[in-house]
Amino acid sequence: MYITITDHIELDREQRSVRKDGQEIHLTGLEYGLLDYLSAHANRICPRGEILDHVWGTRFQYDTGTIDVHLNALRRKLGWTNKEPIEALRGIGFILHTERPSEEVSPLTKLAYDWLRAHENELKAHGLTVQLQLTPWVNTLTIHPDSLRKWLDASLEALLPSAQTGSLCLSSRLTMHHFTLALDINGTVTELRIPILRNS
Repeated sequence: MYITITDHIELDREQRSVRKDGQEIHLTGLEYGLLDYLSAHANRICPRGEILDHVWGTRFQYDTGTIDVHLNALRRKLGWTNKEPIEALRGIGFILHTERPSEEVSPLTKLAYDWLRAHENELKAHGLTVQLQLTPWVNTLTIHPDSLRKWLDASLEALLPSAQTGSLCLSSRLTMHHFTLALDINGTVTELRIPILRNS
């Protein structure tokens, strides 16, 4: 059964086939895997490492540009540009934007991504790679954006001096009572727990 990804592109996961304007498009296994994974996680950041694990398998530990090569071939076959509907986030990963309302893309994810981009040179100087694993549907009204930026700045300032070459992961989780943001540099974790306030 075909599902619509964009106005012109449809995907059938059972048959592993793709149509554009009703005409079947031949994709290689990896091209299809890329499209399938990005569409299943549409409107959220998919880190490069996550894509490698799920599309290429765990035998591929390092991204040497293979994602970009196959993504460019996929774009050509589907008639997509270099920026739409798949957006590349330099050093982080990719987002497949669909025609869903823009509100479905969490402003928290954009805020975190913009913050990481602002500190990109500083992180590279420490030999750190970045992973962003934020829950896309979290209530963004639980914390003021300026407060979040200040917490991220303070956490980075505290953790960077002891950081060695490795990775920085900004992740989130949701429980019944708290939304937790975690900044993890090489196993050293700083967490911000935000109580969830419910309307009575």
